[in-house]
Amino acid sequence: MNQLTLTTPALLFSAISLIMLAYTNRFLAYASVVRNLKEKFLQQQDEALLLQINNLRKRLYLTRSMQIFGISSLLLCVLTMFLVYIEQNDIAVWVFGVALLLLILSLGFLIREIQISVDALNHHLTDIENHLSDKK
Repeated sequence: MNQLTLTTPALLFSAISLIMLAYTNRFLAYASVVRNLKEKFLQQQDEALLLQINNLRKRLYLTRSMQIFGISSLLLCVLTMFLVYIEQNDIAVWVFGVALLLLILSLGFLIREIQISVDALNHHLTDIENHLSDKK
C-alpha cells in the first residue's frame, strides 16, 4: 500500500466543507418550514398538516445524522493529518478509512432524505392535480 501523505485527507476538506454547507442550508430551510407549519397548525388543526409535520421530523433527524457523520468524518481527517505529521502512518491509514466510511454514511443518509423529500413533493403535486380535476 502506498504511503498516506498529508495531502490525501486534506483533499476531502473542500468536499466535506461544501457538503456541510449544503446540509446546513437544508436544515435552515426545514427550520423555516417548521415555523410556518406551526403557525398554520395553530390556526387550523388539519390532519394534512400533521402528516407534513411528521414528514419534516423524519427529514430533520436524517439531516442531523448527515451533519453528525459529516463532521465526524472531517474530524477524523484532521486526526489523520496529525497522525501522519507525527509519523504514525499505520494508525493514520485506519483512521482515514473510518473517516471515509463516515462520509459514506453521511451521503447515504442524504440519499434517504432526498427520497423522502421527493415523496412529500409528489404528494403535494397529486393534491394539486386532484384539486384541478375536481374543478372540472
